[in-house]
Amino acid sequence: MGEFKGGFASFSVIVFFLSFNIFLLVHGQLLPIVSDHSENISQIQTYIVHVLKPEGSNFLGTEDLENWHKSFLPNTTLDTGEQRLLFSYKEAISGFAARLTPEEVKDMEKMDGFLHANPSRTLHLQTTYTHDFLNLSTLFGVWSTSNSFYGEGIIIGVLDTGIHMPHPSFDDTGMPPRPVGWNASCYLQTPCNGKVIAAQSFDTANSTTPPTDIDQGHGTHVAGIAAGNFVNNAEVLDQALGRAAGMAPKAFISVYKVCWKFGGCGTDGVLAGIDKAIQDGVHILQMSFGDQPPYLPTSFTEDDVAVATFSAMQKGIFPCTVAGNNGPDPETLSHAAPWDMVVGATTTDRRIRATVTLGNGTQFHGESAYQPNMVANKFYPLVYPGSNGRYRQLICSNLNGINVRDKIVMCETGDIENIKKGDVVRNAGGAGMILMNFDKYGNTTSSDAHHLPVAYVSYKDTIQLKDYIMSNSTPTAKITFGGTIFDIHPSPALASFSSRGPAKYNGNIVKPDVTAPGVNILSAWPVEVGLFPSGLKTKTFNFASGTSMAAPHVSGIVALIMSKLKYENKRQWSVPEIQSALITTTNTFDLDGRPIFDEATFNDSANILQRGAGQVNATNAMDPGLVYNIELDDYVAYLCGIFSNNNTKVRRFTKNNTQYCTRSISGEQLNYPSIGIPMTSSSASTTISRTVTNVGDAREIYNATCIEPPFVKMYLSQYQLSFSRLEQQITYSITFTMNGSHPGSGVIGQGELSWVSSKHNVTSPIYIAF
Repeated sequence: MGEFKGGFASFSVIVFFLSFNIFLLVHGQLLPIVSDHSENISQIQTYIVHVLKPEGSNFLGTEDLENWHKSFLPNTTLDTGEQRLLFSYKEAISGFAARLTPEEVKDMEKMDGFLHANPSRTLHLQTTYTHDFLNLSTLFGVWSTSNSFYGEGIIIGVLDTGIHMPHPSFDDTGMPPRPVGWNASCYLQTPCNGKVIAAQSFDTANSTTPPTDIDQGHGTHVAGIAAGNFVNNAEVLDQALGRAAGMAPKAFISVYKVCWKFGGCGTDGVLAGIDKAIQDGVHILQMSFGDQPPYLPTSFTEDDVAVATFSAMQKGIFPCTVAGNNGPDPETLSHAAPWDMVVGATTTDRRIRATVTLGNGTQFHGESAYQPNMVANKFYPLVYPGSNGRYRQLICSNLNGINVRDKIVMCETGDIENIKKGDVVRNAGGAGMILMNFDKYGNTTSSDAHHLPVAYVSYKDTIQLKDYIMSNSTPTAKITFGGTIFDIHPSPALASFSSRGPAKYNGNIVKPDVTAPGVNILSAWPVEVGLFPSGLKTKTFNFASGTSMAAPHVSGIVALIMSKLKYENKRQWSVPEIQSALITTTNTFDLDGRPIFDEATFNDSANILQRGAGQVNATNAMDPGLVYNIELDDYVAYLCGIFSNNNTKVRRFTKNNTQYCTRSISGEQLNYPSIGIPMTSSSASTTISRTVTNVGDAREIYNATCIEPPFVKMYLSQYQLSFSRLEQQITYSITFTMNGSHPGSGVIGQGELSWVSSKHNVTSPIYIAF
């Protein structure tokens, strides 16, 4: 017999181990919790189980919590000897992760305290000149003029593939002292320092796995973007030479390794990482992972990570994550909770130029980081293996039976990594490769560190290339290199791969929220890249693309905002207020003053469901003038509306077994800085209210300017907001009515409401779901 006392007010448990069964003595009743010792191993999988403590219970420590969680299990070990309980969560969710069969989960549903169980899902990684591009380090940028303190004193929790500590981006030169009371653990072989102040792993297979990042690079790259220290003479194969730095170079980094080379990012480990980050006391959660089709979330019931980030938000921790790399199709978002900052990806105005010249003189500008010296003006025979219609030869994953020796080979993107395609061509004797986008990827190309001469060209150029080779009996081409080129237009432009909304399960909340640079981003890398690595370089950088690269730009900017407020002794803004500062101060126009271009198209601008509010503007976000806050009670009312007043589903988020839906609101009534309105009929009319808080000048007057969505009229309760003190709040309402006939289901309407003063412009993007 074993006994534990959980410190419960009215809940005592005694555990009896009799033969192969376990019984619980609960309130005088002997209850079996094992009905059959033998389990079907083939059906065992990891489940995230949400449970609620009995009312009035109080756990004294981690062991008590784990024992209570074990009481839900049929036994503590599998027939294989493996432990069933994998993670016991304290903060992220009320629940645990365990190895179970579907039948065992069904039996568990009958137990008091059980709420819901989801199979653990595998999330995927969505894979420094950008501080100049975002106006941080220029003469009048944030670092120079806004007292941002470079993110000093703020801790960014990076949940990713770990970190490569020896990299100079993580040197602690110039760092302030560690935060008082910080005592999180470090399990790196190279010790943590004054920059990287903690590093932990969450591996269900091996709890002692160090959080190093030597074989992937993703976590190192992401951490470098968010908060890498200054490194001079950063470059990739001698390209993009300059001074590298993260967005918040004096912010601290706390590492949580939750993603693995062959296993992806299991939600059980992700929740464990978030759980520990909350306990450690980070200020920001940086999360560059998400679902991929066909497993995108379709409801919050399926989204365990959203439950965990809701818990983080309640603690004042800012969750920043990715839109996903599932574009350009609509409804492809990996995350869509209103308390998560969801970031899409855009280009910068820098390219690493590689130019294709055809035998007829036509030229196409592409990209490649590897820029070797080729024989001047030498044209090579051009070959297109995919012309035979065979897919593996189309994408150059297999060139058996095709003579490519001393030829330039045309290969389409897809299936395998671009560098591996080039290796196939090189191993087959090819002289070079033209990497061609197919229609879905449009104009978005990348500068990879190839091992042979390559030019990666757009879909528009691909069409002309195919026309040339199909109409010419002796096609030829050459590749020449132009190095690092700036001032490319249009810029910024929305990357074709960036996931797009809407997320129909979140009540028309506009997602993504904003965009940030995410194409060909230079940042720290654990190993030297290129064909002939010397093994001697310590300043190892690489280009990478994805919304994975966009999100840490925003995490770093959030650190700048938090640091500024901290050192100016101002009130720390809530998570939704910081979201508001970012959303209402974006740029919707490119450097030429034109609407942001969508690279998945030939000439279309990106709409609100594709680029959200627009490109993040760090300078404006530091001083937004007005902010929109959301109280916890309003989030709960929103969840009650989403879940049709289902108390059990709402309690997964609130972790409160006395929580009842006494009020519910629809998504458009949430005090969110962007506005999404459903208008499903010609007689539709909707009135919403918004409350703004003055964080600008004490005395400031704002006037309303509106861009009405097509087919819609807008009426405001007031067209001027007059503030006489800081922190003053004013509530206004907006009525939306149809203007003429309904345009038909599925049409997207977009507009803007801006509150403009002599100093600030606070803009709410408007989405109409017809």
